[in-house]
Amino acid sequence: MPEKHTILGGKVHVFRRDNSSRWQCATYLAGKNRRVSTKEDSLGKAKDFAEDWYLELRGKARNGEINDEKTFREAAVQFEREYQIITEGQRNPEYVEGHSTRLRLHLVPFFGDMGLSEITPGQIQEYRIHRHEEAVKEYGKPPARSTMHQEIVVLRQTLKAAVRHRWLDRLPDLSEPYRASGKISHRAWFSPEEYKKLYEATRRRARTPKNPRYKWESEQLDDYVLSMANAGEAGKKDPDAPEEWNRW
Repeated sequence: MPEKHTILGGKVHVFRRDNSSRWQCATYLAGKNRRVSTKEDSLGKAKDFAEDWYLELRGKARNGEINDEKTFREAAVQFEREYQIITEGQRNPEYVEGHSTRLRLHLVPFFGDMGLSEITPGQIQEYRIHRHEEAVKEYGKPPARSTMHQEIVVLRQTLKAAVRHRWLDRLPDLSEPYRASGKISHRAWFSPEEYKKLYEATRRRARTPKNPRYKWESEQLDDYVLSMANAGEAGKKDPDAPEEWNRW
């Protein structure tokens, strides 16, 4: 269970999750739950930060400087709804479900109550630190680079959904500081519709090349696409596939 404390007569909660050494603070103000990391390991310093944070928020609320903006949680709901509908039949269902899992387990618990404008490059870096500490405490090692890459991809896509709906002016800088570019991974499969477009295009080019002198190369390319896409599938017949496909 998270360790919790209250200050300012119960108006502000200071808490620390089981898998993190840093304290966070939360309050309900101007009609919304608001939360932020104190970036402190010391409870005393965290309480001082939380008190200053709350008083600053209350002053902004009094002066009308706090907008009733959408939260990341609301943007995540909208993104999931759009993504599942728009990509139906075009993306591997497990890939789509993976996005929802990353939101549910990691991104929404951290960013959920934040207003979209509060998700700054600093907060995104705090998320990376939080995930590192969380994984080291639970598994004894930090999350894989590819794992963090996928989570930031989902974060970016969620914020893009917010921009499309004009809930956010622009995307914050999501780049990772202090590190050189890592290995870029690519999606290793085609959807059925994408593959159909590919083999139909190579078949047309093999039959009617733009230049007759390249007919042999075009036929080799067509054969290569069919053989690579169906490697390991010898002996299986697809009644809906073209004759060239089934010969492999």
